[in-house]
Amino acid sequence: MFWHNLKYDFIRTFRVKSFLFWLLAFPIILGTLFHLAFSNMYETETLFSSIPVAVVENQKNEIFNTVIESISQDDEPLLKAEYLSEEEAMEKLEKNDISGIIYLDQEITLKVYDKGDEMKQTILREFLNSYRTNEAIITDTAVNAPEKLQDVMATLTEEISCNENIKLTDGNMDVYAQYFYNLIAMVAFYGSVTGLHVAIENQGNLSAIAARKCISPTHKMTAIVANLIASIAAQMICVVVSISYIMFVLGENIGDKIPLIYISGMVGAIAGVTFGFFVGSIGRMSENLKSSISMSVTMILCFLSGLMIGNMKIVVEEHFPILNRISPVALICDMFYCLNVYDNYDRYVEKLVSLIVISVIFTVGGFLMTRRKKYASI
Repeated sequence: MFWHNLKYDFIRTFRVKSFLFWLLAFPIILGTLFHLAFSNMYETETLFSSIPVAVVENQKNEIFNTVIESISQDDEPLLKAEYLSEEEAMEKLEKNDISGIIYLDQEITLKVYDKGDEMKQTILREFLNSYRTNEAIITDTAVNAPEKLQDVMATLTEEISCNENIKLTDGNMDVYAQYFYNLIAMVAFYGSVTGLHVAIENQGNLSAIAARKCISPTHKMTAIVANLIASIAAQMICVVVSISYIMFVLGENIGDKIPLIYISGMVGAIAGVTFGFFVGSIGRMSENLKSSISMSVTMILCFLSGLMIGNMKIVVEEHFPILNRISPVALICDMFYCLNVYDNYDRYVEKLVSLIVISVIFTVGGFLMTRRKKYASI
């Protein structure tokens, strides 16, 4: 009887149109929109790239040409310079294809686009100011103390660094990846809807199906366990589909530890279903009221975890950090973040164990409340 109920409940879950939309279609639609909105934003807004600049050579300047050639040969060059006529340079500047035009006359001047990137324009100005200062020092040395010219050149070209470069991680530091973590967490925690129905469909005073189950020869606990396992299995499938779509169709980088990513999503699905089961087992509230509570809590937790506003989780950490330690949605997001960023698994295991403990509490609480309900008549 247990396996019969398990099979029936599993098949029935996928026949519910709202389930198919919110847990399969909606995440795919939202994930696609996220991909279109955030694609390449990290590379264009956060990571540094060479500054395209045009050089209009009205007067020969061998020193400047040597400097430009030198810095252009670096692995990550500061400038990407091309020598153009003034007409060609102005045309590119107006199209915002370059960040500025450097004019080589008796004096070196810079022209920038009024609506261009202010950060890149500032870097260009500072580069030219530094060049003018060094050029003046070299010229003065060549005239007044030519024997020291070589030492001065070596000093000016020496790269001095007071800091040590330490690479903290090889993971993806794209801040926009958190929206995809939150999307998967939302799908997992939407399982509260199916978990809610597990409880309601076993309360004879709330649904006709539950009334029939209560008078059937199947033991109540057997029916509930079968229904709960079927809901968890269906929810896991939805999470796996969402993760696969994000990683392999959209091509988003949410980590390379693929087995653990899927495991994290499935543990999140268990948390979502058991939360709904717990809420559905509370009191004698109507199905609509319990559904409202479940969805409201889910959306609030998703909001506080950063699904709608990226830095919301940081705000919560500053003012109410305990919420990030007990919120299932925040814990699911943290698991994906830990897998993607950290080289060790200490933080990941901490989040995973916390989520499992919360799921166990929801499950035990739901069973304790459900088994105490008996009906004199239905």
